[in-house]
Amino acid sequence: MLFVKDLDRMTAFYTEVLGLTAVAETRLANWVEFQSNGSRFSLHAIPPEIAASISIETPPAPRERSATKLTFQVADVNATLSKIEAMGLPLVRRPWGAVEATDPEGNVFALTDH
Repeated sequence: MLFVKDLDRMTAFYTEVLGLTAVAETRLANWVEFQSNGSRFSLHAIPPEIAASISIETPPAPRERSATKLTFQVADVNATLSKIEAMGLPLVRRPWGAVEATDPEGNVFALTDH
């Protein structure tokens, strides 16, 4: 689960860019759960009074200081990375050759092929 400032924007990103499917039965005003290849992933809106004090740059700075890094399976890693980069979101190029992506709020994640 990720806590997010803009639930609608983040839901659109994970649906349209990564192809995740929102679970209608569990949808709440502040919660979206996705089903993907037997796994569940959720977005939880930060309460509005707290979200109002959070500023996210455009493009967002990659937020890499986390104990967790999510990895998503997509049909074509390179095409998905290109789409994310075309949206103006930064890619993180690692010295060992890996390329990771950021979502609209700067969360860093990895991609693998199906």
